Parts: sequence; structure tokens; C-alpha cells
Amino acid sequence: MRSEFSDNLLPLLQKLASEKEWLWLQSISQMEPKDLMTAFVKAPRFLSKTEVHFQNDSNDWIPNVPGFQVDHWDLVRLARVWFLTHFSSLPKNEFTHIIETLFDTAELNELVALYSALPLLSYPEVWLPRATDAVRSNMGSVFDAIAIGNPYPYQHFPELAWNQLVLKTIFNGKPIELIYGLKERRNQNLSLSVIDFANERWAANREIPSYVWSLVSPFLRTEDLPIMEKLLNSQNELEVIAASFVIFESNRNEAKELWNKHPKYQEEIQSGKLNWSNYQTNL
Repeated sequence: MRSEFSDNLLPLLQKLASEKEWLWLQSISQMEPKDLMTAFVKAPRFLSKTEVHFQNDSNDWIPNVPGFQVDHWDLVRLARVWFLTHFSSLPKNEFTHIIETLFDTAELNELVALYSALPLLSYPEVWLPRATDAVRSNMGSVFDAIAIGNPYPYQHFPELAWNQLVLKTIFNGKPIELIYGLKERRNQNLSLSVIDFANERWAANREIPSYVWSLVSPFLRTEDLPIMEKLLNSQNELEVIAASFVIFESNRNEAKELWNKHPKYQEEIQSGKLNWSNYQTNL
């Protein structure tokens, strides 16, 4: 029942597993679907929680699924995702019934594995209601499984659901830069929501992460320029640099006037020495 994704994950499992664990994992491919479902549930009895430390900046663990990452998972989570890929060759009705059953009966860590596996599951449109439900979850690890380092939302979420995911990530204090496809799916409505969110936080004397302003860059309005000027006059250098990026990336002439009034980081930004990905570590 193995799929191409099963073969992609197999070398990672072999590197992590002990000899005894590897023998058990090798038996999985011979199991019938019912037994494989049982193995999914019972995996912690046979596997350790050895942490995954396979850094892979090229995002190509799965060649046909860019953005799929496993770093900081543990062996149980990785194995469970691998188990799920074995169902892919089943007829659609049988496949979806199995996955839905696992969702309906899952405990927390099983849910994390199921959401982590969504980019690899057949019939991705079927899982959209499940995925958007995870965005509304109050379970932090479940939310992280769909929001952080998971390409499924980028590939399949409609704009409203995508924006809700990004905004909840911001609200929860999570690093939005770890949302796959964030730059590519910036949009006007999200920019407006970020500005509203910032005004609410400031009214409550609270700060917002400077990286959030990257969502505003392509959609800066004339009425937003006072906000940029406020950031440019901030005592927080990260806010100054973030506002400088927004101004630099804007096509508005009024924004260029602000750029000329606050030239501190012009040369580094224009040369590419400072950018959204490195500015927090280059001060």
C-alpha cells in the first residue's frame, strides 16, 4: 500500500530508529488497513520520542510537496505520518473513511500527526473542513501542526481562512515567518486587519512583533502613512527597520517622501544587506 511519499520518509525514519524500532517499522508495510490503524494508535508503545533534527533549508524532504518540514518532530509523529501515507492507494471511499475514523477517535498527539500529514494525503479538498477547524482549536499543539511549517493552508485555504490562520498566529504570539507561503499569500484584507490589530494593541499599550508589518508592504495606503511615521520615530530599532522596509517596498510617492526623511537604513536596505529574513539578527 506504500505511496511515493512513504518512500520519501523512509530514509528519515531509518536514521532515527533503533534496530528494534526499525524492525517494527519494517513490518508496517505488510499490514492490512485495520492493523495499520491499530499501529497508528499504538506507535508510542513501540517507538521512542527521539527528536528530529534534520534541518533542511531547501524545503525538499518531499520533492513534490515544497515546504513540508519535519524538524523538531519526534519519531512517533514522523512514523504516524508515514503510516498514513500507506493508505493512499486505497479506493477513495475506503481511504476517506479510514482517515475520518482516525480523526474522530484521535487523542491530542494523534491529531497533531493527522494535521501534519495533510499535505501528503490524497483528496486534499476533502480535508479542508478539518484543517480550518484546527485553526479554531484551543489546543496549541494542534494549531501549530496546521499553521507552522505546514504547506497545506498555503495550497488549499480560501483567503478568509488563510487570513484567520495568520491573524491567530499573530494573536497567539507565534512566529508568523514560519507560516509557509506567507509572502506569496499577502492580501489587502489581511493588511487592513493587521493595521486594525496594531491600533488595538497600541490602544492597550502593548507592542506587536515588527515582522507583522511585512504583511502591509504591498498594500500601503495614504491613510496608513502616519502609522509608518510613528514606527520610524520609535525607540525600538526593529520597528524603525520594519517601517523602512514597508516604505521602500511601497510604490506610493508619499511613502518615498517619508523614506527621504528617515534615511538611516536606506543604504543597507537598497543593497540587500538588510531584508525581512535577517534584520532581527543583523542589528
